[in-house]
Amino acid sequence: MAQGQMAPGIVSGRLSSDELTSNFTDLHPPLAPHEAAVAADRCYFCYDAPCVTACPTDIDIPLFIRQIQAGQPRAAGQTILEQNILGGMCARVCPTETLCEEACVRETAEGKPVEIGRLQRFATDDVMATGAQPFERAAPTGRTIAVVGAGPAGLACAHRLAVLGHDVVIHESRPKPGGLNEYGIAAYKSTNDFAQAEVDWLLKIGGITIETGSVLGETISLDGLLGNYDAVFLSIGLAGVNALRAQGADKDGVRHAVDFISDVRQADDLAHLPVGRNVVVIGGGMTAVDAAVKSRLLGAEHVTIAYRRARDAMGASRYEQDLAASHGVRIMCNVQPVAVHGNGAAAEIELEYTTSQEGRLTGTGDTVRVPADQVLKAIGQTLEGAPEGLSLDGNKIAVSDAGRTSMDGVWAGGDCATGGDDLTVTAVAEGRDAAMDIHAALSS
Repeated sequence: MAQGQMAPGIVSGRLSSDELTSNFTDLHPPLAPHEAAVAADRCYFCYDAPCVTACPTDIDIPLFIRQIQAGQPRAAGQTILEQNILGGMCARVCPTETLCEEACVRETAEGKPVEIGRLQRFATDDVMATGAQPFERAAPTGRTIAVVGAGPAGLACAHRLAVLGHDVVIHESRPKPGGLNEYGIAAYKSTNDFAQAEVDWLLKIGGITIETGSVLGETISLDGLLGNYDAVFLSIGLAGVNALRAQGADKDGVRHAVDFISDVRQADDLAHLPVGRNVVVIGGGMTAVDAAVKSRLLGAEHVTIAYRRARDAMGASRYEQDLAASHGVRIMCNVQPVAVHGNGAAAEIELEYTTSQEGRLTGTGDTVRVPADQVLKAIGQTLEGAPEGLSLDGNKIAVSDAGRTSMDGVWAGGDCATGGDDLTVTAVAEGRDAAMDIHAALSS
């Protein structure tokens, strides 16, 4: 079989259109008004609320919940959006179970936190339903800032700069803005094209222009941007993917999980999207779980997550692990891939058992083979296309203060920069804070 052809076991139409529609409905349906009122009543409205400390964007959670309790969801939405302009998406995709809800006093006392995430969605959806922006632009400053990358960090930075009176041009390499919110979020978490609806709503602030097909290092350069704009904010994400160091990793049926997730997100008809019968996902983070669950929802009969360390070391939260298990995904821990077997196309994957000795992971020499006509690699992403002249810290752009890089006039945030934890909500906070620092620098 020639490289690039579809492996025999990977086919479309494993499920009917009706089954697929049912499988990809909203993971957490929105709260009805009476449900929101009941959920809000459970909040203790703590004075020194630990949930606020746990929120990367510092949303005043007790305040917005009290506003919902008082029958003012639009005011609650305003409270959220002032801190997190992508609060609608974050309400859908944030791992609240390890952030605000884990810190909730109700969780500590009863094991059942206030449903902060769903309440946040209730409030932000109410604001967005009006179609109007709750913010007004300041008087024009005459300054124009370039933002490279239309992901969460770039959008948050652009919006805050626009509110402050600056003009912003976002340079985006892909056909659509949104970054991982558009291309990388599980389809069952963000339904009804919400990512694009949120971008369209955000742009109503005015003063923001998006130029798609604009690629740093190809169609644009950092030197050129510095020559034409008053400041530059880089939010280029992590476009590279780590290699799978296993024999046969180039066989048909082996691909990057992020590409698979993107295909699902962009598919016009899921019935035409091929998936394997036996799928193995390599990795232990959120991307691995999303790819595994999506495979099951598309009709894969057997799906396995293979992770090289112990279960408690997985990047995916226990909630996400349980979500995978509830969809019939098997999780194998302490195994690492050594070979993909098959005649041209993947048929089996050979996994070696691992052990940790004094903190160092080693293979035991014992192996097991698992049927796999499709292998999805979710083993981490790497920085690509970082401009020369910028200091790096490991695999990311080194930043200090509120996203300042080693180059004057250039800021960075989101997954491409140091300091974050690769979450949408963290990227939003970094973009917002960089915008404030850029404004301060331009105003001094």
